[in-house]
Amino acid sequence: MKPHVEYEQEEDGRWIAEIPELPGVMCYGMSRNGAAAKVEARALADSAQA
Repeated sequence: MKPHVEYEQEEDGRWIAEIPELPGVMCYGMSRNGAAAKVEARALADSAQA
């Protein structure tokens, strides 16, 4: 099951992807897809460490 990801675009064009259920799991990317890939990888890495 994929986590719920929220997206927001900054004024400078960067995207922020955040997983609200996992505190502190947010990543920036130059595109929405780039931010999504980074935040999903971060969530996976965090869950592997737990």
